[in-house]
Amino acid sequence: MQGAIARVCMVVAAAILNHPLLFPQENTTLPEQDEELITRMREHEEMLEMEQAKLEKELSQLDSKQEETRSEEGYGWYFWSALSFVIFFTIEMCRADSADTEIRPVDEEDVFSESESVSPSTMVLDKDILSNFCDRSTYTSAHENWRIREFVEGFADDLLESLRSVCDREADMEVGDFVGIGSMFESWKVCKPLMCDLIVPFSPPDPFSFQFNLWCSPSSDIPPDMQGCGMIKVTRFGENEGGCLCGSANLGEDMLCLLHSRNDALIVDRTPDELLCTKNTPYLAKDQVMKWFQISVTKAWGRISHKYDFEVTFRNLDAAGALKIRFRSGKVIVMNIIPVVQLEDTDAYFVSHFPSDCDSSPDPYWPLSFAVYERNLLKHFAKLLPQNSCHLHCLQIVSFLHRKQTGLTGRSALTNYHFKTALLHLLLSKRPSLWGIDSVERRLRDVLNFIQRSLQEKRLHHVLIGNRKVPNVLQVPEIVRKAMPINLFRSLVLQRELYAATVRHFQEMLRNSTVLLQEYTSLLSNGGIHHSLDESV
Repeated sequence: MQGAIARVCMVVAAAILNHPLLFPQENTTLPEQDEELITRMREHEEMLEMEQAKLEKELSQLDSKQEETRSEEGYGWYFWSALSFVIFFTIEMCRADSADTEIRPVDEEDVFSESESVSPSTMVLDKDILSNFCDRSTYTSAHENWRIREFVEGFADDLLESLRSVCDREADMEVGDFVGIGSMFESWKVCKPLMCDLIVPFSPPDPFSFQFNLWCSPSSDIPPDMQGCGMIKVTRFGENEGGCLCGSANLGEDMLCLLHSRNDALIVDRTPDELLCTKNTPYLAKDQVMKWFQISVTKAWGRISHKYDFEVTFRNLDAAGALKIRFRSGKVIVMNIIPVVQLEDTDAYFVSHFPSDCDSSPDPYWPLSFAVYERNLLKHFAKLLPQNSCHLHCLQIVSFLHRKQTGLTGRSALTNYHFKTALLHLLLSKRPSLWGIDSVERRLRDVLNFIQRSLQEKRLHHVLIGNRKVPNVLQVPEIVRKAMPINLFRSLVLQRELYAATVRHFQEMLRNSTVLLQEYTSLLSNGGIHHSLDESV
């Protein structure tokens, strides 16, 4: 009798455990309008009641049999029956949960839906149109860009020499020679107005120097959201040491210290503000540097303006050297002269701002630029790739499409730097023989696919930071090579609206690519080369 009671309790417990009423009818994860799911649950409930009645009937019949038979056979049969019901209804409940997952509302970030998204692999790209674009852009670069670079370099030399003459050599920052970076100096510029980016390193006057604290330094205290940045501390010679002997020893009137001059006492007493530092700190401030540089450039141009027959204006007051040169003919050349600080004896530079950035990092955090290394990396590949390779053509095409789409739908988080980063990643991973001029269509799709996949993952790593594939011949600083990779799409992770707008921009660019390229080449064929390239500033 006790065994029968135990068996009945086991069956009842299984029934109660798997009864649909155990789950609230007001479960917010199951839509009330899902009639099919509710009907199926009711059928399971009726089946459970039938099986329970059947088992109870069998239990009453078997209760009169021998105890030995019940102990040897009954317990095992009823146990496995009850266990089967538990497993059966558990599976059904899991299926219900999975159904709920399948019918959940589409998340706002699921912007790459299969019904609306455009894949670079399915884009319609006419080979003749691509070939004409490459031919025309190459012609334009060869016959115009080199003359622009020559003019810009000559004008920049003259302007910086004038800037040095207006600065106090004993009190102001010392300005070095410029270095050309960006699309114009990497030979893939295609859109107008023609823009030239120049970085100009500067250093503090004696006896001061710069000390650097990188985000990837072992003892760095730079916040995680400032990855890729560093702090620049202005220090005085001997500040962290015991000082020079000339300060404690009597060298006589005829003896001079080779490290200090007689008027150093007047120099070392300057306040941090006079050294362009953040208020009440010894760290160099970008805002102070840009203000000083803009005032100095204005004075320098005032001294030499009589020599030139064109107009120079500041395009952006928030950017120190954002200049626009307008000739009498109406032609416009844009220059970005950017004050930078060289990282020791490397080709990496702390920049006050990037021309493509809308939101700069706050003081006193300076972003570190590897533009010179990237330019050298493209030169390195040029020696390995086939003659007339298509890698720069791919960059020209995608930057052209991006520029045109921006004119149609406005700015997004995507920049030409992201496209160049994608190209460099592909150059490091694909065989040089795959970059022939006949492969421009396939490699263009590769670049666009790389960007689309990066947008889906919200992750695009910097090509030089933490990348062991970079050739050693570039001599990237070891601390940078061993650092953790930096995600250039980090802002898209934190800002959902910006991410959605960027994806829409990219999708529209893919949809309009054929029309934009076809319009460009048709205008060129009709002699409208200047009209098709020119854009308002």
